Amino acid sequence: MAQLRDDCFAFSGGLLPLVEMERLVAERVAPVTEIEEVMLADARNRVVASDLIATRDLPPFDNSAVDGYAVRHSDLSPEGETRLVVTQRVMAGTPAPSLVPGTASRIFTGAPLPAGADTVFMQEDCRGDGDAVIVPPGLARGANSRFAGEDVRRGAVLLPAGRRLTAADLALAAAEGVTRLKMRRRLQVAVFSTGDEVVDPGGALPPAAIFDANRQLLRALLEKFGALVSDLGILRDAPAALQHAIATAAAEHDLIITSGGVSTGEADHVRQAVEAAGTLVFWRVGIKPGRPVAMGVIKGAADGSAAAFTGLPGNPAAVYVTFVRVVRPLLMRLAGAEMRAALPLPVRSSFAYKKRKGRREYVRVSLRETADGAVEAVKFPRDGAGVITSLTETDGLVELGEEVSEIAPGATVRFFSHAVLTE
Repeated sequence: MAQLRDDCFAFSGGLLPLVEMERLVAERVAPVTEIEEVMLADARNRVVASDLIATRDLPPFDNSAVDGYAVRHSDLSPEGETRLVVTQRVMAGTPAPSLVPGTASRIFTGAPLPAGADTVFMQEDCRGDGDAVIVPPGLARGANSRFAGEDVRRGAVLLPAGRRLTAADLALAAAEGVTRLKMRRRLQVAVFSTGDEVVDPGGALPPAAIFDANRQLLRALLEKFGALVSDLGILRDAPAALQHAIATAAAEHDLIITSGGVSTGEADHVRQAVEAAGTLVFWRVGIKPGRPVAMGVIKGAADGSAAAFTGLPGNPAAVYVTFVRVVRPLLMRLAGAEMRAALPLPVRSSFAYKKRKGRREYVRVSLRETADGAVEAVKFPRDGAGVITSLTETDGLVELGEEVSEIAPGATVRFFSHAVLTE
């Protein structure tokens, strides 16, 4: 399990700023240390354990990027057309003999450039003349050619340690001939919901009850990240049962995530259960929606290691926002992944908005193009943290920083797409 200290997030203030939370996570949480060898086909979303070094140039040989004619640039007339006898034909996958000066080679996409050739004319730009080809003037040396090592040089870092692999990364590794990779093991995350009013979908819905949406949301987000998820179901508002479930989960998981029960209500028992099973190090973050979010450390394994704990609010939209802005940095650090901040897209606000200073707020918005060609953010009409359609019918979140108290229509704001936030 993860090797965490009781004080790993230690914070003495009342409302933790997001930037301070991110700093504490980056500085004081250690990633999992176990390393596994993984087949390339199974490596998407996994984290590279050590630098992967290229063992060959990519591409491995000079080749043509088009169907056409390979020539020596020095043979070309700078003022007008050049007539070159075609002395060979080179297909992809076949070696080519050297190109005799003053001649051309008929060549196809992906075929190796004959030794001496350094430029390729597209066939559409040429015309035949018996056993020769006539090529136009003005083509730059190296045009339509792909040279050995122009993508990756032998000895370069192909995939750096900490890279969480995308489909493009897998393609790069495959192009180098890699079939297996050394990766950090996948995080093991336990998820459960709390509350006497919450029931599983599929059964009867008692009066004053709601179906549990949060576990489906969290499982999907975690599995997209690449974690192994244990769904522990719904726990009722009973302190002893909560404490037992949290302590038991800590022995076999790196992270425990709950939703609901971390506010200050009379029936909010998660905080009490965490303090009994471990250490609750903060429970209020300067974020809206989602202020009642907790982090802690739960002792569980016999070797003295511990699991991280995150308690999220009960409302689904707040669960989403706190996951992408609070839980995700913790997941990245635990997994040993490089911490690359998502870059916001500057867009124009179509709405007016007021907020308190001192907390960061996330407004759910859709994007549209205006008549003058600008991209404009349109606020979802309902603000409630329990409105799930505010996630399904929007494109992302507008972030309003702690120093902002008001924005007016036409202001430039920072937009983060759902796709970027959950990648």
